[in-house]
Amino acid sequence: METAAAFGSSFSSISYGPPNRFFRSGATRPEFLCFRSKSLISTPWVQGQQSISHVKLGNRKVNFVTRKGFLIRASMQSSDSAGSAAPIAPLQLESPIGQFLSQILTSHPHLVLAAVEQQLEQLQTDSDADKEKEEPSASGTDLVLYRISEVKANERRKALEEILYALVVQKFMDANVSLVPAIVPSSDNSGRVDTWPSQEGKLESLHSPEAYEMIQNHLALILGNRLGDSTSVAQISKLRVGQVYAASVMYGYFLKRVDQRFQLEKTMKILPQGINNEEIKIQQERNPSVERSDESLESAQPHPEVSSLSDGGFGPAMKPSRLRNYVMSFDGETLQRYATIRSKEAVSIIEKHTEALFGRPEIVITPEGTVDTSRDELIKISFGGLRRLVLEAVTFGSFLWDVESYVDSRYHFVAK
Repeated sequence: METAAAFGSSFSSISYGPPNRFFRSGATRPEFLCFRSKSLISTPWVQGQQSISHVKLGNRKVNFVTRKGFLIRASMQSSDSAGSAAPIAPLQLESPIGQFLSQILTSHPHLVLAAVEQQLEQLQTDSDADKEKEEPSASGTDLVLYRISEVKANERRKALEEILYALVVQKFMDANVSLVPAIVPSSDNSGRVDTWPSQEGKLESLHSPEAYEMIQNHLALILGNRLGDSTSVAQISKLRVGQVYAASVMYGYFLKRVDQRFQLEKTMKILPQGINNEEIKIQQERNPSVERSDESLESAQPHPEVSSLSDGGFGPAMKPSRLRNYVMSFDGETLQRYATIRSKEAVSIIEKHTEALFGRPEIVITPEGTVDTSRDELIKISFGGLRRLVLEAVTFGSFLWDVESYVDSRYHFVAK
């Protein structure tokens, strides 16, 4: 048995950021913790309002922006009250549309897309009807009608979130990859939580070769010198594992977005010159005279990245990547746009799914304003299990980008 301090730079160097909770009881919106590490695997957990965090690419920084969030309530209980069947995903859907899609996913998964199309048409019809209504006047009747319209709009947003989540789950099912269930100690004597299969080969096949190079670097930064160790078991803070998972989901979303553009330009043979010249890129990264994309980003909070360039160049486990060099060729405005999670619905899905998977942590703030780690719940997990979690999280983010784009093409909700 090992502890988190015994491996890699990521978990051993993690420290807590501003003293917040994942979610405050009774709050009107979620609040999150951030963590910091030398390897830049660090992020606030998708803050409400306008949350801004950044990544480093060489000597450049870029903000990750998430739009206004809201309070979430996620259940980790199976919808099967008799407990005869395990849920297909840790988050149980609650809206009528969500519950309907859950049943379709379980019984007739091939019909999910048709059911989603039908539900989106109905949401569009309802939305158009509400838009035709005038703003409320001073009369009490109009105000009541306006409030009813607001309630309906909130119900549509919740239904839209759960449609997105159901489509992500369906993509995992189509790939024959089972999602990791809610993290609880196993019933055997080991107490390990990672009783799930690896499925690394299946997860790898869901990404392009260029994207998987960056995912491997991401894994190297998290696991450090334990990257190739699948059997050793460590005792790690559940909170910190949850933060790494959420950070990796956000990273997967960003990675799919830039890889989509990269693959298109590669097919059209219009990639920028010098993408394959890694030595030039490394020299630029180490050159302090290179202009930052936006000096105003200095005060932004950290966000997960696959690069350890803040420590100067590549670490021993890092490998140059064509896709990474391609991203570094972006101007500051383009890079910032690609680093933005486009919809509050996507932000909420990341929040809900991660809390459903890891539960709601209990965090105590000391009088000095630091986080009291004495109450951290520790879990026993192998390094192979950690690798599986990170691979799933990155894939979840990639799928989230896909389904967000698909749904937006039929029911516009993404802010431009």
